[in-house]
Amino acid sequence: MTEDPILTATRVSKIFGGLVAVNDVTFDIPRRRIVTIIGPNGAGKTTFFNMLTGLYRASTGRIAFEGRDITRARPDRITKAGVARTFQNIRLFSTMTAVENVMVGEHARMKAGIVGSVLRTPWVRREERRVRERARELLDFVGVRKDQQEQLASNLSYGDQRRVEIARALASEPRLLLLDEPTAGMNPNESLRLTEFMIRLRDELGLTILMIEHDMKVVMGVSERITVFDHGEKIAEGDPATVRANPRVIEAYLGKQEAA
Repeated sequence: MTEDPILTATRVSKIFGGLVAVNDVTFDIPRRRIVTIIGPNGAGKTTFFNMLTGLYRASTGRIAFEGRDITRARPDRITKAGVARTFQNIRLFSTMTAVENVMVGEHARMKAGIVGSVLRTPWVRREERRVRERARELLDFVGVRKDQQEQLASNLSYGDQRRVEIARALASEPRLLLLDEPTAGMNPNESLRLTEFMIRLRDELGLTILMIEHDMKVVMGVSERITVFDHGEKIAEGDPATVRANPRVIEAYLGKQEAA
């Protein structure tokens, strides 16, 4: 690919005991593009995400972000480098407010350490006020109403919880955002709003977005490139029209879904 990649994975595999979950995948993400990985359940999509973000270590191969090898980096180091993610199952702190959840995401960029937080020095208090204000700005940006921002996360609707989770990911100031099934559980209206929001993230913040998604209307509507996994292998890649017409994709995924 001639476009400048922000992340590259070269011949990456993940083996759990005797199970090959991801097999020899080479993959890159062009900068400031929206790229989607699709495939049947169990195809290795989330396992691949987990390797990109450090939750799993690749058994073989190399992963580089902005030219830097992150294959064996810890998740916090990868976050600080500029990679953030959301999860298929929302992982908010239910007993914290929306604002507090987003503030947690900002800790990767905060200067106060444990000693500063304990002593509560004036500059630490100033930083906390700045972080809280930034959290509110991010919640405004993702579309969470002001009257909801001080509510417990558990009291918010599913769609608003998903927006809070995205705001928390944005709080770490990423350059690459990974979204694991962002529209899961959403109604068509909410899915459309999230699709429009992803385009805003790319255009207004200059983010690169990689997502896993099952809603083919969302996939075909927002993706600039689609990569298809099946049984842990990459079986196809290209623009939406190319992927939609690929016989292997139709057999492995699209045909099964459309026939259901």
